[in-house]
Amino acid sequence: GYWDFDKTVDAFLEEDSPVVIMVVGVNGTGKTTTTAKIAHQLSEQGKSVVLAAADTFRAGAIDQLATHAERIGVRCIRSQRGGDAAAVSRDAVDSAKARGEDIVIIDTAGRMQNKTNLMEELRKVHRVTQPHLVLFVADALAGNDAVTQAVEFQRMLSFDGAVLCKLDTDAKGGAALSIAHSTGRPIVLAGIGQGYEDLIPFDPEWLLDSIL
Repeated sequence: GYWDFDKTVDAFLEEDSPVVIMVVGVNGTGKTTTTAKIAHQLSEQGKSVVLAAADTFRAGAIDQLATHAERIGVRCIRSQRGGDAAAVSRDAVDSAKARGEDIVIIDTAGRMQNKTNLMEELRKVHRVTQPHLVLFVADALAGNDAVTQAVEFQRMLSFDGAVLCKLDTDAKGGAALSIAHSTGRPIVLAGIGQGYEDLIPFDPEWLLDSIL
């Protein structure tokens, strides 16, 4: 079930724009930073990217994404704290469409304290934006927790592939294998450091080598 991230985005772009990528995961796993890394990577390929700050409950999340957007030179659509995540996401898609931009990446909430609310919110964002891809961000160091989270998110909102962060610090790829196995979805990208460049296509061969 492995698929190539860049090729998949390019294939969608040939048929339709903007290509909408929804990023989900638990707060604290590196979700917002990963969103910025993906934006940077696509922007470096000459694509126009818009970020949507749809994690409207964490005061810091909107500012964090906006700061990333400024640094990498892409637009960020945001609302006031406590705004409607689906509305912000929809605004970003409409705005990108109006300007003929290529990609919209939506950074969503990941508060696990109230799962029912979170699930409703994510499903609403999904419904109004109809994303081409949903990516689940996991922390390689979270071990079994990451696997549990992946299964929960898969139940809430089926995702297409996972991004594994902090792989630079986890020499063993156990979490990756378990996530792929328990959700039936491949790991497609890997975060291997703090910088915007530190995001690479996930190499299943590396995983096998690290485990064997």
